[in-house]
Amino acid sequence: MPQSLARVVIHVVFSTKNRVPFLKDASLRERLHAYMAGVLQQIGCEPILINGTEDHVHVLCNLARTVTLASLVEEAKKAPSKWMKEQGAAYRDFYWQGGYGAFSVSESNVGKVRAYIANQEEHHRKVTFQDEFRALCRKHGVEIDERYVWD
Repeated sequence: MPQSLARVVIHVVFSTKNRVPFLKDASLRERLHAYMAGVLQQIGCEPILINGTEDHVHVLCNLARTVTLASLVEEAKKAPSKWMKEQGAAYRDFYWQGGYGAFSVSESNVGKVRAYIANQEEHHRKVTFQDEFRALCRKHGVEIDERYVWD
């Protein structure tokens, strides 16, 4: 086959460092998500939806066939973190947590995951980020070590 083709949909989740609620302002959060979407587009990883709450972000995107998962997450964090620090003195200590969770999404479940990500505000009125992340890991068969997952 002379052409390489791929469609790998990824759901990536990561928090602010120590889950500090830096993203309380909905307008700032929307601008951050838009900025992050632009970063992903630049590396060829088409964003499907980016959303979250005051302390974490969910990214649903296509993983470009020439980009590693680690590179995608690095780019999704690096420039947006710098951008956040430029938003004023209140954000100078903004950092993302060191790690992340990444989960594959079958094409038949993209709509369901997209709806789940779109509903983050309502979802987190009942469930903490930690409980949500534990549930995502259980659902995808990922074992976590609680000593190291929460920075």
